[in-house]
Amino acid sequence: MAYPRTFHLWFLVIFLLSQLLHFLAIEANNDGFSVKLIRRNSLRAPSRLMGSAKYPNTPHATIYPYLGQHLMELSIGTPPIRIFGIADTGSDLIWTQCVPCSNCYKQINPLFDPTESSTYTNVPCESELCHKLDTGVCSPQKSCNYTYAYGDSSITHGALAQETVTITSTTGAPLSLKEILFGCGHNDSGTFNDHEMGIIGLGGGPLSLISQISPLFGGKKFSQCLVPFHTDIRISSRMSFGRGSEVSGDGVVSTPLVASQDQTPYLVTLLGISVGGTYLPFNSSVAKGNMLIDSGTPPIYLPRQFYDRIVTQVRNEVAMEPIKDDPELGSQLCYRTTNNLNGPLLTAHFEGADVVLSPTQIFIPPKDDVFCLAIGEMDGDGGIYGNFAQSNYLIGFDLERQVVSFKPTDCTKQ
Repeated sequence: MAYPRTFHLWFLVIFLLSQLLHFLAIEANNDGFSVKLIRRNSLRAPSRLMGSAKYPNTPHATIYPYLGQHLMELSIGTPPIRIFGIADTGSDLIWTQCVPCSNCYKQINPLFDPTESSTYTNVPCESELCHKLDTGVCSPQKSCNYTYAYGDSSITHGALAQETVTITSTTGAPLSLKEILFGCGHNDSGTFNDHEMGIIGLGGGPLSLISQISPLFGGKKFSQCLVPFHTDIRISSRMSFGRGSEVSGDGVVSTPLVASQDQTPYLVTLLGISVGGTYLPFNSSVAKGNMLIDSGTPPIYLPRQFYDRIVTQVRNEVAMEPIKDDPELGSQLCYRTTNNLNGPLLTAHFEGADVVLSPTQIFIPPKDDVFCLAIGEMDGDGGIYGNFAQSNYLIGFDLERQVVSFKPTDCTKQ
């Protein structure tokens, strides 16, 4: 959830039209587990939840696309209470809104009440766990309070705690994970909508869901296969964790993860982008780790000068005249057409990995009969590789080997 706050109205419209990813875990053991990603507003979950042929007991979960984000469903507390949080590879902290909540954004579901859970425990401020978060401070009650902020100026304040997290196995039996560190948010604000009850941090740092569960499921690795924007709501996406989540086979390309002092971000190196047959370098000197892969950001964001060159070349490749008379679209490159464009293809040239993007991944309809280039501009020297471009690729994050792998996949059939 590292996307910039300054984006045009059409991105806001997309946020109001897009997807809600929901986490319903399907099974967990030392061989890893997977999660199904289904639409929040579908009438029912899929009748068939897929496992791994090699690891038939691999657990699954469900994720719903909604308002431009992917919301994972899990349950916390005893008795378990369902929460729906943004699945965010750009951050670490798992948190949900809790009572009392004196200054919180509106949500349609009840807030989690820690006093009603028999397994809730505040982290003491003298505990080493409190220092896993740089912003951990001591409250008057000697418990660990936190403040956690995001790139879009959203922020959560609350108590760092441990709680039982429950997911559901393929057999329907509950699987309880004890003493999971999470934030009980008592003062939260930002760009959240009323379906979002918090954030599920999937980054590489010690507090993320990935890091906390990796010893249980065979390794610090996971993969995802996101359905494209405007896919039928009855079709789901999938996310897998631990052993069995590796991405392999024909067509796989891999790029190194670039280490940083902050363990959270998944940074890779983008050398340039081809628009059709025209290669455009990122800039004259490419810095390692110049792109963040972030499931909490819908579009691609690029530095302003690089963005301008991409837009110019796309205009040159498309025979249609772009829209110039719609103030809602701002300066975004948009075309008036009933169906998506036939081209051009864009190729993201990562270090060691060329990832081809079709119009389905790079042109998004913010309203009827309009398709816009799903790339935005941002200040600075780096960029963000958002979830629109990640769709229809099986993407594996192997934090032990420090690589990200891409495999072209029809995610609607996973």
